[in-house]
Amino acid sequence: MFHVNHEPGAEIHHTDPFAVPTGQRSPVRRLRGRLAAPVTLWTAPGPAGLTVSSTLVAEGEPDRLLGLIDAESDLWAAIEEAGRFAVAPLGPPHRQLADRFAGLFPAPGGLFAGGAWTDTPYGPIPADAGGWVGCRLDTAREYGWALLVEATIEAVDLAEETSPLLHYRGRYHELPG
Repeated sequence: MFHVNHEPGAEIHHTDPFAVPTGQRSPVRRLRGRLAAPVTLWTAPGPAGLTVSSTLVAEGEPDRLLGLIDAESDLWAAIEEAGRFAVAPLGPPHRQLADRFAGLFPAPGGLFAGGAWTDTPYGPIPADAGGWVGCRLDTAREYGWALLVEATIEAVDLAEETSPLLHYRGRYHELPG
């Protein structure tokens, strides 16, 4: 049985009871949290996917994409096997999708159950994504506590202009419209 206490002072708090107190957090982690980052979905044939906010595009000859991902993720195993992957920038309507692929939201039936997906040779992407890039894996190496993935961009498919979903200080944000 679930009981709700309606007495004064028994309100629900909107903080994480398991969070490390501010004074004990790593200064570098706190700095990283203060840098707004785009929320992207990386996918690979298999399929496998992961929400990634550490993504950088470097224009040049060839154009490159870099990102930090979890070396123990199903996504890395799929990228390593296929040698290719897709990256789709997510928008405000994708908050729940981002949480699902980050392992923060239940995924009954699997990560790719529900919603409309577009198959690409690089991995499935949300049908309503504002675009995507197809990448060929070049190298990967341990970098801090993550895996730095370096890839060559082989395909770019941009849809209409969409608003980005940003991650800042542990929460999603969107640009004022």
